[in-house]
Amino acid sequence: GKNLKTRVIGCPKTIDGDLKCKEVPISFGFDTACKIYAEMIGNVMTDARSTGKYYHFVRLMGRAASHITLECALQTHPNATIIGEEVAAKKQTLKSVTNYITDIICKRADLGYNYGVILIPEGLIDFIPEVQQLIAELNEILAHDVVDEGGVWKNKLQPQSQALFDLLPQAIQEQLLLERDPHGNVQVAKIETEKMLIQMVETELEKRKQEGRYDKEFKGQSHFFGYEGRCGLPTNFDSTYCYSLGFAAGVLIHSGKTGLISSVGNLGAPVEEWTVGGTALTSLMDVERRHGKFKPVIKKAMVELDGAPFKKFASMRGEWAIKNRYISPGPIQFNGPASRDISHTLLLELGAQA
Repeated sequence: GKNLKTRVIGCPKTIDGDLKCKEVPISFGFDTACKIYAEMIGNVMTDARSTGKYYHFVRLMGRAASHITLECALQTHPNATIIGEEVAAKKQTLKSVTNYITDIICKRADLGYNYGVILIPEGLIDFIPEVQQLIAELNEILAHDVVDEGGVWKNKLQPQSQALFDLLPQAIQEQLLLERDPHGNVQVAKIETEKMLIQMVETELEKRKQEGRYDKEFKGQSHFFGYEGRCGLPTNFDSTYCYSLGFAAGVLIHSGKTGLISSVGNLGAPVEEWTVGGTALTSLMDVERRHGKFKPVIKKAMVELDGAPFKKFASMRGEWAIKNRYISPGPIQFNGPASRDISHTLLLELGAQA
């Protein structure tokens, strides 16, 4: 293949924000998607405060990493935000996540606030070890057994998995048992995590009511903000960034380079001071075992719990939980001071103060 004339130059594209390294600080689309979601979250916050009676559970796009959820939290200051990577690192269970949300609802009720906004990453289920275990066992059992009314099949689950299955709302149990992909596996992506958590929180609050620890009415509203964030008119940052990436890719091809990804640096500075170049694709790659063979793949960059964006969020979430520090950023701006804002994640990762 030495004499091939074809040149291959990549550009970092994903709204999820999980394609990055030192030389490629952000993928295009992330800025636009987060600002679209932040506007909608801000609207929901205004509604929550004006009606004073709803808890809005918002699931945000991002199958693997929780970057979008973290960025939206930094932009809007919700009462609770679940970050998948933290759930995994702390080996949290579905019950402990439910209790965390319920505790905040109870504390807010004591202060007279019977409303709130809770952000959940789309990939939350994938971060909870006990849920992964349950799904693996279900996949195995359902490959060989029929689900019978009497529940004999359930006895094949490990005790911990059986307890978890019984804890789940009925609608989710049915989803786990009935909806399979062509390979016969549970369709994790179709599980509406926000609705599941609303039902689990309802059950926990009912229990606390009977114990005399909660005496308010809880009304949960579910939302999924996903596809509408992928197709918006790009922000000024994304437009300029994409133009620069494309221009750099053209220059790299013209100079005979191949196997690189277009990269733009110094993004915290005015556009005139941005730097362009190319970085080896291998710096973003890893080897994974797929279908019994080792394959080179682009490595997903997860939320780093010791990184500046998460640390900033962690230092403020306690106050956001019980006080109403909501920010409603409004629509994306194309003129004026706000049109030059870049994402909190990028600013913090570049070492600037967001």
